[in-house]
Amino acid sequence: MKKCPGLVAAFATLLLASACQTDEKETEQQVKLKPKVEKINVAPDFVVEHLYSPSENKKGSWVAMTFDDKGRMITSDQYGSLYRITLPEIGADTLTAEPERLVIPGDEWKDDTTQTKVGMGYAQGLLWAFNSLYVMVNHRGDDKFEKSSGLYRLKDTNNDDQFDEIKLLKSFNGEGEHGPHSIILAPDGKSLYLVCGNHTDVPEMDSYLLPSNWNEDNVFQLIKDPRGHATDRMAPGGWIAHTDSLGQHWQMVAAGLRNTFDIAFNDDEELFAYDSDMEWDFGMPWYRPTRLLHVAKGADFGWRTGNSKWPTYYPDELPSLLNIGQGSPTNLVYTGNAKFPDKYRNSLLAFDWSFGIVYAVQLEPDGATYRAKAEEFLSGTPLPLTDGTIGPDGALYFLTGGRRLESDLYRVSYKKYDKVKEKKQGAPDLTEEMALRKRIEGYFEHAPDSNVVSEIWPYLNHDDRHVRYAATVALMHQPLKLWGKRAFRERNIRTVTNAMVAMAKTGHPELQSIILRKLMTIDINRISRENKIGLLRAVELALYRMGDVQPEIANRLAGYFENSYPTTDNALNREFSKVLIQIGAPYAVEKTLSLLDSAKDDSTTLMATLTNSSDLILRNPQYGMDIAGTLAKTPPAQQIYFATALSKASTGWTPELYEHYFKWFYNAFGYKGGNSYIGFIDAARKLALEKVPKDQFDHYNTISGDSLLAESGKALLENIVPPKGPGRNWKIDEAAKAVEADKGERNFEQGKSLFAAVRCASCHMMQGEGGAIGPDLTQLGTRFSVHDMLEAIIEPNKVISDQYESKVLVLKDGSSVLGRLISQEGDVYSVSQNPYAPQVLKEIPKKDVVEIKVAKVSTMPPGTLNVLNEEELKDLMAYLMAGGNENSPVYKK
Repeated sequence: MKKCPGLVAAFATLLLASACQTDEKETEQQVKLKPKVEKINVAPDFVVEHLYSPSENKKGSWVAMTFDDKGRMITSDQYGSLYRITLPEIGADTLTAEPERLVIPGDEWKDDTTQTKVGMGYAQGLLWAFNSLYVMVNHRGDDKFEKSSGLYRLKDTNNDDQFDEIKLLKSFNGEGEHGPHSIILAPDGKSLYLVCGNHTDVPEMDSYLLPSNWNEDNVFQLIKDPRGHATDRMAPGGWIAHTDSLGQHWQMVAAGLRNTFDIAFNDDEELFAYDSDMEWDFGMPWYRPTRLLHVAKGADFGWRTGNSKWPTYYPDELPSLLNIGQGSPTNLVYTGNAKFPDKYRNSLLAFDWSFGIVYAVQLEPDGATYRAKAEEFLSGTPLPLTDGTIGPDGALYFLTGGRRLESDLYRVSYKKYDKVKEKKQGAPDLTEEMALRKRIEGYFEHAPDSNVVSEIWPYLNHDDRHVRYAATVALMHQPLKLWGKRAFRERNIRTVTNAMVAMAKTGHPELQSIILRKLMTIDINRISRENKIGLLRAVELALYRMGDVQPEIANRLAGYFENSYPTTDNALNREFSKVLIQIGAPYAVEKTLSLLDSAKDDSTTLMATLTNSSDLILRNPQYGMDIAGTLAKTPPAQQIYFATALSKASTGWTPELYEHYFKWFYNAFGYKGGNSYIGFIDAARKLALEKVPKDQFDHYNTISGDSLLAESGKALLENIVPPKGPGRNWKIDEAAKAVEADKGERNFEQGKSLFAAVRCASCHMMQGEGGAIGPDLTQLGTRFSVHDMLEAIIEPNKVISDQYESKVLVLKDGSSVLGRLISQEGDVYSVSQNPYAPQVLKEIPKKDVVEIKVAKVSTMPPGTLNVLNEEELKDLMAYLMAGGNENSPVYKK
């Protein structure tokens, strides 16, 4: 993970610590009384209790929980055993007994404190149901824990209150952070649903609600992630399955997810998922934020590897219910059984690990789906949320931890929980469109039947997108011979495009020219934007699925589209450009290149999000500073799309057009995106260079910015030598001993290089060079001891100077804003949230703020020194002690 630059704030803290005022000391004393709770903001009238710290008690980092039939909590260490806890009543925040490590067949111990073999654990999903504990193991079997990823069922057959029977219901090929995740009970209480990330192979299923003929289905120039992430993971991505209590019958429910950790049903028995983003894509046209999804049966949500992710407007996928923003989703829980006020009792709570936020999402029926509105329910810094559920007492229980981080168990209860009335039970109150969608979904596994085709056919033209999608999937489940001729006779435009989408996915090459001719009977200049997108998608699928198009048909398509492109719509221009380049339309290059410099990003392709990216920066500097850099110099996504599309074009170029095109890349390297940004841009550049005349290669290579790039092509060239390592997890005393005991000569040039390599120079000045986010370090060595410096670097959160501290503004609605408070003039607070663009201020009306607290996290994360070996540590510390002065006595030993 990328480290935040510099030694922000902590050094200046040491200078100012003596100036603390009495009220600040009182605040510190208050924090010491309950530090685990004090950092958390929660919605009004709710109470947070800290119950237990497994990491402090050497019980690992907990990431999964469930409650058994006796009201006891069962949890799992991410890399260890299962535990069982008897919880105190609401208001009593102390456990009456230490959590019990469950005794499982296969456990082995070297002594009372050292476990050598684990019988069951390593779970990312737990569920108590059918008098059994279901465990979703996420692991590759090894000497310590022999069992590999899969769904296991544990039972107590001899009534000794311990599990003695372990049965593997289904093994999964995949593990790690994108492996098997959660398992939940179906609304009928008779079966199970589970979700797996996109690094988990889809096992053979007994049935498929989403037809199993999935594919990448994108003619856009494929560039897989330049840094190697998910490069071997193809369609359908992450997936959701349904099985019975015995794990005997398996059904594919939905796919096209990236890495959904958890799923949940609401009172309408509708399924929801909270899917992750690919943060390395941030700033790219194919970036998709973390998002809440309404998972209708047979849904495909369009995740594909690299830059091939589908835009959300395709007719053959379902859209986001709510785009939330950057983050790492880990949990989703429906609060139907919570003893909360109605507003929060009918909410989905979505947990974000990276930025420590729980979002409360309220749903309102909207046709066959829902409208969603959301707010911050709970947050903390740091608060790496892992799992949560509603307990038998109606309170919310949640865990923090994961990746072996500090782990804690909390409870959140409503102050007047004892006044909350029982929720009325009844049949789901469905809208007409929702009921219709469900009825159509009932045909997904129907036997071949022309009556079914006749029943669903009119709904290909329904006004509700979810109904149309269901009808299209139902059609794909029926043999083509029952509806093919009807599709070619059809005259309704929306019905035709959806039928052609379904037909193209059959992949029969002999149908390609017939499909394309049928689509070209539509007057494209007289149809709606939605129908144009549907038509272009059908064309793309016919091109992708059915092989090379006949030259005569390609020429006809080029003529058919010529007067329709370009448009004033970004989404349409994207679809036109890649289709026209795919068929080799003679005008495709010139027309697309005419858009390259002038294209502006707009709402037709950029997805609005619940959270502003700037609001997240200081909640977790380890991830937030990457966001800050991108916001300071945001890449032009629409231009990047066209440049990438053009890298596939082999015809239509002139020397003038090539000159224009390759000069664009030089400028593009000046923007800041996610970690894969430079790699994506360079990959497109190199693909385009493969097609230029050989005698012109060197020229175009030069003007497109080759000299700017490091040898790998994944980053810009910097005169910085990275640390050689191997690093270690440096502790203050260990590091101080190594530095203070050093009697050798130190290397000034290496120290200076390391100052840049570990990103100190990005935030700090040294001898007049560097960043200005943190204090100037030139005089550091004259003021601080080696131990003081190391403490400030290794534990930057320990003491934070008020000169550099951030504030948490708690708002009336329970949400919070984190940033540096710059001004309190007039009726607003002005807050700076981006250290790389400190001049950009967010204004918050004072009337909306109920409390201002000091943030407990420095903008510099711990771990900066952990990439260094001992000699490198000594050289960096010598450079700091010398204040960047080569003639300092430090170098004259």
